[in-house]
Amino acid sequence: MTRPVTVGVDGSPESLSAAEWGAREASRRGAPLRLVHAWEWEPFSAPFDLPTGLDQDALARQAHRTLAAVDETVAGRHPGLPVSHEILGRPAVEALVAEADSAELLVLGSRGYGPVSGFLLGSVGQQVIAEARRPVVAVRPAVPSGDTAAEDAAGVPGGEIVVGQHGTGEDTDPVLAFAFEQAAGRGVGIRAVRAWNLPPLYAYNPSSLFLADEAGVLAPLERKRLGEALAPWRAKYPEVPVTEQVELGSAAEVLLSASGRAQLVVVGRRARRGALGSRIGSVAHATLHHVPCPVAVVPHS
Repeated sequence: MTRPVTVGVDGSPESLSAAEWGAREASRRGAPLRLVHAWEWEPFSAPFDLPTGLDQDALARQAHRTLAAVDETVAGRHPGLPVSHEILGRPAVEALVAEADSAELLVLGSRGYGPVSGFLLGSVGQQVIAEARRPVVAVRPAVPSGDTAAEDAAGVPGGEIVVGQHGTGEDTDPVLAFAFEQAAGRGVGIRAVRAWNLPPLYAYNPSSLFLADEAGVLAPLERKRLGEALAPWRAKYPEVPVTEQVELGSAAEVLLSASGRAQLVVVGRRARRGALGSRIGSVAHATLHHVPCPVAVVPHS
C-alpha cells in the first residue's frame, strides 16, 4: 500500500499553503493526499457560561466544515489526485506524530520567517518535528494576493535543492537520500553544503589559520568528506547535477546564504530530550526560523 503525503490542516493561511504544497508533492510521487486536523474538546474552566452556540457540537461541526472545505479546494485544483480527510480526536502532537509514522512525509504550515518570528516556535509544530520519525516539511505562508492557497511559498521556481551535510556518510544517508529523491522527481540539481569550523587551537592564534589553509590541511579534508558522502548518491542518481559547497562558518549561516535560489532546503536532525521536552538541534531550529523557502527536516537513522 502506498503511503500518503499527510498534511496537518487547521484552516489558517499557513496550513492552506501546506495543503497545496502537499498536493503537488503527492502528485509527483503518485501518492494519495491525506488531510488531517487534530481537534480535542477542552471545556472552559472559567466561572462563566460559554457564549451562545460555542459548545462541543458546534465546534466539532466547524472543524469538520473547515477540513471538508480544504479537501474540496485541493481536489478541485488537482483532478485525479486521491484526497481524503479525517478529524483526529487526540492531542495535536500525539496525533500528528502518529500520522507521520504512516506517511511518506508530513507537511505543516509555518508562520513565516524573519529575525524574530519563525516556525511555530515553542508550539505544536516544533514538538512534532522533534518527535516525528519520518520527514516533516515546513511550508511558508503564501504572499498575499487574493488566492492564498494556490500561491504557497514554493521557493524559487526551477531552483535547486539545497541539502546540509555533516558528519559521516552513514550519519546523513537518510538526509541525502531525501534530497536526491526530491531533485530527481523535480528535474533540478542539488547544492550539497558542508560547513566547518576551526579547532579551538586556531581561535587563539589567527595566523595559524593562514598557515593551515596554505598547507592545504583543513578545507581539502572537508571537501574530501563531502565527496565521499555524496559518491553513492551520485551513482544512484546520475541524472542529478550536483554542486558541492564547502565553507568556513556556522552550518546555519552557510545554509541560509545558500538558500537564496532554492525551492527546498533539506536538513537533518537528531532529537535531544531535555527537561523541557525534545529539541531539534540548533541547525534545524535556525534553518526553520530564517530560510525563506520550504524546509524539510529529516531524522537521522
